[in-house]
Amino acid sequence: MTSIGSIGNVPGTRPGIFERERIIATAGFNRWLVPPAALCIHLCIGMAYGFSVFWLPLSRAIGGNAPKVCADMSLMTELFTTTCDWRVASLGWMFTLFFVLLGVSAAIWGGWLERVGPRKAGFVSALCWCGGLVLGAIGIYTHQLWLLWIGSGVIGGIGLGLGYISPVSTLVKWFPDRRGMATGMAIMGFGGGAMIGAPLANMLLTYFKTPTSVGVWQTFLAMGLIYFVFMTIGAFSYRITPPNWRPEGWTPPVKADAMITTGHVHLDNAHKTKQFWLIWGVLCLNVSAGIGVIGMASPMLQEIFAGNLIGLPGVPFASLTPEQKTAIAAIAAGFTGLISLFNIGGRFFWASLSDKIGRKNTYYTFFLLGIVLYAFAPTFAAMGSKALFVAAFCIILSMYGGGFATIPAYLADIFGTQFVGAIHGRLLTAWATAGIIGPVVVNYIREFQIAAGVPQARVYDFTMYILAGMLVVGLICNFLVRPLAAHWFMKPEEVAALQAKGAAAANVGGGSYGIGKGGLDARTAAFWAFVGIPLAWGIWITLQNAVRIF
Repeated sequence: MTSIGSIGNVPGTRPGIFERERIIATAGFNRWLVPPAALCIHLCIGMAYGFSVFWLPLSRAIGGNAPKVCADMSLMTELFTTTCDWRVASLGWMFTLFFVLLGVSAAIWGGWLERVGPRKAGFVSALCWCGGLVLGAIGIYTHQLWLLWIGSGVIGGIGLGLGYISPVSTLVKWFPDRRGMATGMAIMGFGGGAMIGAPLANMLLTYFKTPTSVGVWQTFLAMGLIYFVFMTIGAFSYRITPPNWRPEGWTPPVKADAMITTGHVHLDNAHKTKQFWLIWGVLCLNVSAGIGVIGMASPMLQEIFAGNLIGLPGVPFASLTPEQKTAIAAIAAGFTGLISLFNIGGRFFWASLSDKIGRKNTYYTFFLLGIVLYAFAPTFAAMGSKALFVAAFCIILSMYGGGFATIPAYLADIFGTQFVGAIHGRLLTAWATAGIIGPVVVNYIREFQIAAGVPQARVYDFTMYILAGMLVVGLICNFLVRPLAAHWFMKPEEVAALQAKGAAAANVGGGSYGIGKGGLDARTAAFWAFVGIPLAWGIWITLQNAVRIF
């Protein structure tokens, strides 16, 4: 019996539904259908940013109204206990698992993705991410922390990596005229996933909560099902360009940008170049600075402004009553939502701007502006200016998101488009590294400052200067990026051999293949509405919470 995966290799048969040759676009296809397909996947896996909504309910899964705490419980005991509630700190390790596994899986399977195409990779991502939620639900139901970690953390983290990079190469090739904008549209979905997922999770938790259950395992199952439907629709909506396709009527600029190559570097050679590691440093340092702030945004605003947030100027955090601390925590949640919104918007804005000013200049902007804003953040705090402080971090987080969205186009400019998805996958190890560096720098310096007797309103000052220093190093890395020497690029006949299989399947020779630049026809508008309405709902909820800051 012939398997689905092998049908495409049998002469005279139609490629199987998961074969790369099956999803080559034909005449009449609208390229604007590809970004919402990517958003279907990214809006689902982006819920990784919103998982903190589950920590408090899970920390009292056994105790009900209050956690059932077991004194002197070791981590090994906590992994298997069915009689003690889990600690929030132990649940928080899920974030580390998510982003370390995202980077590692993207690096390991990026080359496989390039061979099999985005449909199979996107579907496997759905199986891993949603299957991880199901295993996590079983772990919660049986109260086995190790199973929650393996299910949602490890298997789900693999799904994150595959889902994150699945559209990159495809979008870059569909939009050679707007590389930054195209990847920005898709990757903004990863930032927006929590804006939809967190309020959805809260609604489901409320619905499923009973006197004997906090409702988390049921919420995991429901979200796993919803996400699987969305991600499968996205995976099966992917189409790839015929070989050497270009938009109808578009030709590469006559005066080529020296920073945009027309050649292609093989995956096996990309990491051997100093440019790869310089860009790795650029991403790692930009992300390290931003991700540490994201993780501490809520306590940072509460400790710095304290009573100022509720009309009690000059009252420090330690002097507030429990009720007052609850009130400012709600305001700080609005701040967290607001910077998330800028994280999303920045992915589209900065990546689109990079098409105009170039990727290198965009990163110069990130680093120079970021250095200034981090350096002045303590001054804004000392002035007691909530508006300036919040504005500074909204801009910083927009550039954090913009860095993610711009990096695929930066790689395509330097290394070509043939293996850009796989190269991007390997570069995401920088994100995994930053996921450890950023929170460690922010959290441990804060603890050190508190132990040294620094007032809580000033414990983040030194941290801001350290983050500014990290951006200085990133600025130097970006400055050192230069075009690659000619010997790194594949020969034209090598590229042609790689593309021959797709050319045979397309049964055409080159040009636009009857595929124009596309536009907003009825089918495309409906698909954009399918992903846009949930995103608009998440933005509305976020804005409602954010106005509480002022």
